[in-house]
Amino acid sequence: MKKIAVLHGKERSFPEAFVARVNSKNIDGIIAEPVYIEKVIQGDSSEYAVIIDRISQDVPFYRAYLKNAALCGTAVINNPFWWSADEKFFNNCLATK
Repeated sequence: MKKIAVLHGKERSFPEAFVARVNSKNIDGIIAEPVYIEKVIQGDSSEYAVIIDRISQDVPFYRAYLKNAALCGTAVINNPFWWSADEKFFNNCLATK
């Protein structure tokens, strides 16, 4: 099962409508949902095939999470690398790869 997820804050209209629309298509093997972060391990992939970022411009932790996800193969829409590539978390993730 491939998961498409939306990482968002208090915003509700777009994320909820996007998830509902994708799921209403009933495409075999694809599901959409909000991003759920239980824990983050450097260099470990997320469960998502695609993440649509709607909040990392406001939350630095989310940028680090998205960079790790992208490094591990997740397609991230709204490139988290444009901010910077010089923080320790990303450099450690890169080193583990």
